Amino acid sequence: MSSSKSTESMESAGKGMGTQLCHRAYGKNAAKALEAVGAEMKRLERLLSRFVPESDIAKMNGLAGKGRVKLSPEAYEVLTLARRISDLCGGTFDVTVGPLVELWGVTNAAAPPPFERIKEAVSLVNDADLVLDPASRTGGLRRKGQSVDLGAIGKGYASDKLLGVFRRFGVASAFSNLGGNVAVLGAKPDGSPWRVGIRHPRRERCLIGAIDVVDQAVITSGDDQSYFIDAMGKRRHHLLDPATGYPADHGLVSVTIVADSAAAADALATAAFVAGMERGLAILRRFPGAEAVFVDRRLQVYVTAGLKEHFLALEGTTAVII
Repeated sequence: MSSSKSTESMESAGKGMGTQLCHRAYGKNAAKALEAVGAEMKRLERLLSRFVPESDIAKMNGLAGKGRVKLSPEAYEVLTLARRISDLCGGTFDVTVGPLVELWGVTNAAAPPPFERIKEAVSLVNDADLVLDPASRTGGLRRKGQSVDLGAIGKGYASDKLLGVFRRFGVASAFSNLGGNVAVLGAKPDGSPWRVGIRHPRRERCLIGAIDVVDQAVITSGDDQSYFIDAMGKRRHHLLDPATGYPADHGLVSVTIVADSAAAADALATAAFVAGMERGLAILRRFPGAEAVFVDRRLQVYVTAGLKEHFLALEGTTAVII
């Protein structure tokens, strides 16, 4: 952790939720806030990660088709939010995608799973089978073999919670980066907006653009972060289409969402990528205030009108306002 007397800034870095974390805060309570943010991150991971056996999500998955579990306020909240967003996204985002995620295992795979197994996994994906009872605050899955995976909303949800921690400590300017999922509190100390880069989907260590934001989240989903190339030379990425069971293939290589809620931005980035640009724009219109940057296979960049004054094209790219 480092500090600067002139701006009273402090920064912390580490690992959590399977990714690299970086937080920066300004003000007299920055050190205490960062310590609390680190503790909150660990607490949320213990509650929400399906890879932590004692987490609410792991327990619920383990009881699929058998019963329900008592959920923490956080687990109940994120699952309720996920289902609400799913209803608005027409099936392009679904937290019960767990069976497909496990089947593909993109990180360590070299070939697609057999068609029959994909078909079987698709039959288990249906968030209508996620039963949530607000009175008892319990949750469960109706059918054996079903499982929840919060990979497309969990880090965004955590980002929102971390900004809440900063606020409780009186921090008015902070930056949180969870493996590329960026959320900012306020503006920079000098009053200027934070500038958040958008990685180039085909060039390592390059940016295709940047966005100036205040009090917003900037979250990107792309086919360049977790993938393998199969025997036919086809890129098989981790953004799976719940309808087909295969990696989404609707002309996009990257989608960046800018929204007030990091959880919503996280889910919408996945939903819009899976949907493709035309359907993705239709989905976006159901979320007032949310904006997007789409990058298609030709590496053409499309920016929604609300970002016109906030987007900066880099690496020789040109942006089309839509």
